[in-house]
Amino acid sequence: MAPVTSTALPRFDHFETELHGPVALLRISRPGKANALTAAFWPQLRGLLDAAAERTAIRAVVLTGSGDRSFSTGGDIEAFAGLGSAAARRDFVADCLRTFAAIEECRVPVIAAVNGWALGGGCELALACDIVLAAEHASFGLPEASVGLVPGFGVLRAPEILGRHTAKLLVLAGERITAARACELGLVQQVVPGEDLVPAALRLGARIAARAPLAVEVGKRMINRGIDRGAAGYGVEAVAMLYATRDADEGIRAFAERREPRFEGR
Repeated sequence: MAPVTSTALPRFDHFETELHGPVALLRISRPGKANALTAAFWPQLRGLLDAAAERTAIRAVVLTGSGDRSFSTGGDIEAFAGLGSAAARRDFVADCLRTFAAIEECRVPVIAAVNGWALGGGCELALACDIVLAAEHASFGLPEASVGLVPGFGVLRAPEILGRHTAKLLVLAGERITAARACELGLVQQVVPGEDLVPAALRLGARIAARAPLAVEVGKRMINRGIDRGAAGYGVEAVAMLYATRDADEGIRAFAERREPRFEGR
C-alpha cells in the first residue's frame, strides 16, 4: 500500500507523518541535527501518540528517524544551556519522563525502527517502545555522563532490559553497543538491512493490526503491568540536581566548544 501523507494526525515541526493503512509512521525530522531532540519534541510526540490512540483505524505506530545515519542522538546539548533555573530544569526532565510513560501507556503498540545512532534520549526512546527493529549499522548508547548528567529514564529501564552490569557499562563508561549486540541482550528483536528497516517495521505493524485490537491493547497492558514508576520522581530530582552542578555546566560548554571537559566532581 502506498504511503499517504497524514492529514489525520497533527502537524509538528519535529516530525513527518504518514499513514500506511492501519499503521502510523512517525519520522523524527531534524536531519541537520542528527535528529537531536529539543524541549519541543517531547510534548509533540505525546500529541501524536494521543491522536493515534484516539483513531480506531490506527492499530500500530512506527517511530523512526529521518535519513539513514541517526534515529536520534538524544537531547540537543547546546539547547540545554537555555535551562537557566532549577524549576526549568526540573520541568524539562519531568516532561521527558512523561513522554516515555506515554509510549509505554499508549493504547496501540509503538515499534521503534532504529535507523542509525540511538544515543542518550534516542536510546531511551527505544527502551520505552514495545518492540525494536534495528538496521544492521545502528548503535545504541547512553553517553550522558560525558556532559555531567545521567539518563533519567534510561537508568530506570536499562537494567531490567539489558541487565544491571551492561546498563552500568553504558551509563558509567559510555559504552556503545551494536545492533547485533543489542539483539543478543534483548533490547532489539530483529536486525535487518538498512534499506528494509522501515518496510519491515510497517509489515510488523500490519501483522499487529490484523489481530484483535482489544486483545492487543490488553496484552500490552498486562505485559507492562510490572513496570515500576515509583522511582520516576527520584529520577526527576536527581537529574535536575545534576543540571545545577559545575560539572554539568562544564560538560555542556565543552560539548559546544568541541573540546574535552575538565570535571571537578562538584
